[in-house]
Amino acid sequence: MITLRNIERSFDYGREKNPVLRGVNLDIEEGDFITIMGPSGSGKSTLLHIVGMHDSTWAGEYYFYDQAVHKLKPKERAELRNKNIGFVFQSYHLLDQMTVQENLEVPLSYRNYGRAEREQLVNETLERFQLTDKRKQYPSRLSGGLQQLIGVARAMIARPKLILADEPTGNLHSAQAREIMEMFVKLNAQGTTIVQVTHSEENAAYSRHIIRLFDGRIVGETD
Repeated sequence: MITLRNIERSFDYGREKNPVLRGVNLDIEEGDFITIMGPSGSGKSTLLHIVGMHDSTWAGEYYFYDQAVHKLKPKERAELRNKNIGFVFQSYHLLDQMTVQENLEVPLSYRNYGRAEREQLVNETLERFQLTDKRKQYPSRLSGGLQQLIGVARAMIARPKLILADEPTGNLHSAQAREIMEMFVKLNAQGTTIVQVTHSEENAAYSRHIIRLFDGRIVGETD
């Protein structure tokens, strides 16, 4: 599904360059559930944002199925991302001026769904995540656990091939964290590929493969 070859990423600090990723090679198979782990500053989130096509200032080769991402124009990358990838962020990134229902409709706007189909998908997702009674509420008035659940629902509503999750349970208590991770397992069992970044060994245990980063390099892989 995804092939990364010799990925390099540096950040400029004045006249100096700080390398964050150094020659990363990684293959992600369709239907896999991968956890990326490592100490702070090891390049985990940077790698995730490159995979998610949010970051374009890197060197190397990136193939998404048969598409050479490193050769695509910014608009082409955005179209590929919007059609195939869903995101779950630790800080939720929900739109507070929109209701729960309207937040769920956002990813559908990037795809060619008719009005009736969008309405059906929203209703099905609200029911699946037990959020039907929250549809007209604004995210800022809901608990952190509910906001994260909405974030997961928004990530998967358009049935993406890949979900990327950056510390998806970092702000949640243990019961809420288990609920989110169990939802990921269900989505993965239904064929969704998942890549998460986490410091939590407990969360990592839900995945099938663990990739460990240190100083911008992959230093270990375990099943």
